Amino acid sequence: MGQIYKPGTKLSSTVCKTQIMALRVPAQELIISCGGAPMQIGDPPELGEMQGENSGTLVGKRYTDADETMEFLCTRGGEGTVSVEGYVIDIKAAKKLPSSD
Repeated sequence: MGQIYKPGTKLSSTVCKTQIMALRVPAQELIISCGGAPMQIGDPPELGEMQGENSGTLVGKRYTDADETMEFLCTRGGEGTVSVEGYVIDIKAAKKLPSSD
């Protein structure tokens, strides 16, 4: 069962030190996970074990889905990989600037 998140919500991993802040999220119930376990609002009481393959998160980077309908800012890096509804979200690619010819 998912939860509806608002922009500005701070989420913490329950399996590593990763923390993210929701910048843009759809107004629907979502299951946001890190390291294979659901994330919690605020700070977790204790850390569990990670599941599956994890590539980690980098502090200061923005993470988004392929359609850019949601965006998260990593405020504390960690070993887990963030996913929404089972789909891994990646670092947001930089947009090309127009030529100044």
